Amino acid sequence: MPVADYQIYCQMLDRARENRFAYPAINVTSLTTANAVLKGLAESRSDGIIQVSTGGGAFASGTAVKDMALGAMSIAEHVHSVAAHYPIYVALHTDHCPADKLDKFVLPLVAETERRRAAGKPNLFNSHVFDGSALPLKENLGIARELLERLRASDLILEIEAGVVGGEEDGMKAEASAKLYTTPEDTLEVARRLNEIGGRYLLAATFGNVHGVYKPGAVKLKPSILKECQDAVVARYGSSARFHLVFHGGSGSELHEIQEALDYGVVKMNIDTDTQYAFTRPIAGHMFAHYDGVLKVDGEVGDKKAYDPRTYLALGETAMAERVKRAVEELRGTGTTMFKG
Repeated sequence: MPVADYQIYCQMLDRARENRFAYPAINVTSLTTANAVLKGLAESRSDGIIQVSTGGGAFASGTAVKDMALGAMSIAEHVHSVAAHYPIYVALHTDHCPADKLDKFVLPLVAETERRRAAGKPNLFNSHVFDGSALPLKENLGIARELLERLRASDLILEIEAGVVGGEEDGMKAEASAKLYTTPEDTLEVARRLNEIGGRYLLAATFGNVHGVYKPGAVKLKPSILKECQDAVVARYGSSARFHLVFHGGSGSELHEIQEALDYGVVKMNIDTDTQYAFTRPIAGHMFAHYDGVLKVDGEVGDKKAYDPRTYLALGETAMAERVKRAVEELRGTGTTMFKG
């Protein structure tokens, strides 16, 4: 099935919130990793989200070019081409774009979608993130309002962040004093400033989330914060204002914490670190097991089948697809695809 359109994407998100499951949003950096996500989702009979970060886009454009928007476009075009061969819906999303990178990443992608729509073509991406969490909330929401107005005109969904995710990802590192827990007051302000515009948006509220993987007990998640925020906004603005929430920094989280967050309205969970490791682990194993094949040791010729990149990248794709399937299961999404065939 082709990449989901706006109506289908909205139905996906609404259905997930109503039925207390979430879509894995997997960061990709290449055609191979994008293919791994499609494979894993299809084998799970689950719809899902493929996303590209600023660093992922820069990598995908090549080390000589390093154009984050160009690389994201190339991955998106590939997904549009191959998604039709899978019996699921997939949405395309961007990840972690701070204010100082909007002009180089999100805005060129929005402009590309606007050009496509003018030519009668489908949207390139379905949704975009603006990460204003490092800014004062008033400034964060001021930029978010302008973006939401523009995205709304092109049937694009905006994701915003209120509160800071700890750890480091794509060069973005939270300060030790960062505000790791969103408050009900924060989310009431989000609803007040954004709901009057009328566009669709997702909210990444933080409840102790940290990027990366840590030993059990190192990360202090408080999913109950999400319930407090939802309760506050429903009490003030009614049930129609209930948020579609996003869980950032979920790699390594305890299963019971993940599923408690689903109960409070999380419909999308970002996954990057865990799938990176899943992809790399079998490649490392291949190199160790076939050391004399991948290297021309002592003047020998090696083994072409061992050092052919297709051999070990296929292992990475398969293993990453398996990790995607595990994510779908943990997010209660197995067998939930809207695709009817």
